[in-house]
Amino acid sequence: MVLSTGNKAPDFQGKDQNGNEIRLSDFKGKKLVLYFYPKDDTPGCTAQACNLRDNISALSAAGYHVLGVSGDDEKSHQKFINKYSLNFPLLADTDHKVAEAYGVWQEKSMYGKKYMGVVRNTFVIDENGMIAQIIDKVKTDDHTAQILG
Repeated sequence: MVLSTGNKAPDFQGKDQNGNEIRLSDFKGKKLVLYFYPKDDTPGCTAQACNLRDNISALSAAGYHVLGVSGDDEKSHQKFINKYSLNFPLLADTDHKVAEAYGVWQEKSMYGKKYMGVVRNTFVIDENGMIAQIIDKVKTDDHTAQILG
């Protein structure tokens, strides 16, 4: 199923970098920036995470909570957070269930090889659990501006 604005955000649950259970329902009554990225500590993913980190006060002032999601495990997320002083949680989606629910686990291609991976996308979810915005052409170094638009 392809998601679009106005759809109910698919429910999810998983563990963050500290092993804490996180669910979509934890954000009921709050606005959530749910962003999917391919891999911890790679150039584009680092630029995106650091842009969100550097602008967390503006995002918070606008009422947003930020949650990053990739297929990396908790230990990888901890290293990524510590290395770049990230100030929001990262969900370890090692079985790709959350990525699949949001339609971002797709076939990709690099150097002629096809493989499955996470496509960089951001879903802005409103207080009622509805998708308010989908950003599929993410500018990693200016992502906050796309969200706050």
